[in-house]
Amino acid sequence: MNPAQESRFFYHAEGHAFSGRFHRPVCVPIEALASISLPTIGGHAHTRVDNFHIPRLVTFKAAYSHVTGSQPNEDEDTYCTQVTTTIEGVRILDFLTADRIVARLTSERKRGDKNKESHILALGSTYENLRLGGYEVKVILRHDLFLRCKTYADLAKEVASDEKSGRIAHTSGGATLCSLVERIETDFPGLDKTKHVLDIPHFGIISLAEIYAEPSRRVITMLGLKLGSPDGATLVAAQASSNGQTWP
Repeated sequence: MNPAQESRFFYHAEGHAFSGRFHRPVCVPIEALASISLPTIGGHAHTRVDNFHIPRLVTFKAAYSHVTGSQPNEDEDTYCTQVTTTIEGVRILDFLTADRIVARLTSERKRGDKNKESHILALGSTYENLRLGGYEVKVILRHDLFLRCKTYADLAKEVASDEKSGRIAHTSGGATLCSLVERIETDFPGLDKTKHVLDIPHFGIISLAEIYAEPSRRVITMLGLKLGSPDGATLVAAQASSNGQTWP
């Protein structure tokens, strides 16, 4: 075989801790902070940002991301990938706060697997002391969803009924949008705690643990915000993506 056509695994993992844009009452773009990407040959990389501060709008104490891709020494037919991105001490508009938010994805792919997909898990993704307006918000995640669903087809079929329970679930064009949220526990007044999207009057819309899935690829966004009034912004915190492919 031509060496250029030799079958090999192309690693993929990326993540960032915070990004977005405030557009009202002032325009403030925020680049992707603590952003990282894994080389296709594997290896590891990490990055960190400390003490980020935009007066009144957003602050955090630390944000860091780490990616790895390798083959275990005891099993040269297995390819493992991991991405973790973390933000600590985050405060947005003095309304949303959290001690720590972590997005973590791990994937495993075996050479010759008939599924031809990596099994991707989100174990370790978590919220610590998330609060809205001083009210604690406990987010219970259904990590067993990824444990059960080893392929994209499994996942799309499993979440097809989510819409009936109020969760987002949409599949089209070979992709699925869903959420890892099992339930939300909070005393914050007026919230629909059955959904992963929270509509907060005079603040905006918050999406939690949202998943964008394609065959052998998952993207998790632990915190997505579309702020409407009196401040306007589109923000993302703790986002990670992972997949990998053997070719040819």
